[in-house]
Amino acid sequence: MKKRWFVLAVTAALFVTMIGCSRAPATAGAAAAPTQVSTLQKIIQSKKMTVGCILSFPPFGYKDEKGNPQGYDVEIAKLVAQSLGASIDIVDVTADARIPSLQTDKVDLIIGNFTRTLERAQAVDFTNPYIAAGERLLVRKDGDIKQNSDVDGKKVGVTKGSTNADLAKSLWPNANVVYFDTSADALVGLKNKQCDTFLEDSNFQAYQAKLDPNLAVVGDSLISLEYNAFGVKKGEQDWLNYLNLFIFNMNVNGTNKALYNQFFGMDPVYPLNPQY
Repeated sequence: MKKRWFVLAVTAALFVTMIGCSRAPATAGAAAAPTQVSTLQKIIQSKKMTVGCILSFPPFGYKDEKGNPQGYDVEIAKLVAQSLGASIDIVDVTADARIPSLQTDKVDLIIGNFTRTLERAQAVDFTNPYIAAGERLLVRKDGDIKQNSDVDGKKVGVTKGSTNADLAKSLWPNANVVYFDTSADALVGLKNKQCDTFLEDSNFQAYQAKLDPNLAVVGDSLISLEYNAFGVKKGEQDWLNYLNLFIFNMNVNGTNKALYNQFFGMDPVYPLNPQY
């Protein structure tokens, strides 16, 4: 009896082993899952790169008389492409379209006065900063606003998709927030008295006041410094690593400072320290 059970057990074990072996070729022959090409590798292989810039925000981004993209952010984008040996396509985006443009693969990268915030970081990834800014008020010199405390009850212009609407509402509960599609529209609105003041990036404001003697920047920065960065699609870590090294090199070798001086006519207002 023991011998019979032993034989049955051995036979069963052999049967299971044969079944396992018969299934092995099917597993080995299964198609491997396709490997997703990262944005960095795609650019290296195709030699093409698409960058979103805000071309209504001089001198960060604008169009010349022939419609060609120009500006501080545009030149930085060109340098990124040059470092990869790639051609570049500049796509004009609004502040509101920056995140959707990354999420839908319309662009490989955003360089467009993009302030890093925790809320935005849930949707896209940010590089290290390349410029620091405050938020200040641009006014008409013939207006009633001479300091920050004069704003409550007045019309404050902001751009859609910026962080400034929430800032204005928190600082001046009785102010009337007026929304514009672009900073260029808000600038025109200020001059045409559609708003009493325009709340925007301090670098932009200083440049506009320099261009127009009828405008002035008033008050101190309404926030602690903001750090603007490049934006990339969520999860593109190798692309992020490359861009962080690019920014580091641009900052330490003086390229960034020289470009800022070229477009703003001055050295950067706020240093990036302690970021670097």
